[in-house]
Amino acid sequence: MLHSACPECGLDTRQLPREGVAGLLRANAGRWLVVLDHSVVRDRPAPGVWSPLEYACHVRDVFLRFAQRLDLMLTEQDPLFPNWDQDATAIEQRYDRQDPAEVARELSEAAETLAIAFEQVSGPLWERTGRRSDGASFTVETFGRYFIHDPIHHLYDVTGRRHGEEG
Repeated sequence: MLHSACPECGLDTRQLPREGVAGLLRANAGRWLVVLDHSVVRDRPAPGVWSPLEYACHVRDVFLRFAQRLDLMLTEQDPLFPNWDQDATAIEQRYDRQDPAEVARELSEAAETLAIAFEQVSGPLWERTGRRSDGASFTVETFGRYFIHDPIHHLYDVTGRRHGEEG
């Protein structure tokens, strides 16, 4: 979602200043805490669709994974990111059985760690690069824009509210 607005969640990363990633990340994490505070957090809306708890576990793990990748980009020359099988992680870590309060705590901590890391990026560090095994290449700036779409889109998946909608 680097070249156009997402037709589903409404986020347009082209309009996002690179320094805005940390603020959006913190705001998004706060909304996940509200989601995790509901009694229906384990209910799947349809077969094959994750529950709010499962999405929150995934978002927590995205925060952790992207913090590792950002660190690689800032400390190594054009690193190749390790592969990550998100679906296997969901099964292996039993996302559906995790404690919502613990997930909320871990998600909040992971979001804050990553937000601080993005806030510390300045000057030419925004142009450092990293790559995925599928050939996709990012600068720290495009990496931040690419990253922030994921938790915002998944919040839309759970709440049905487009980016920027209140409530």
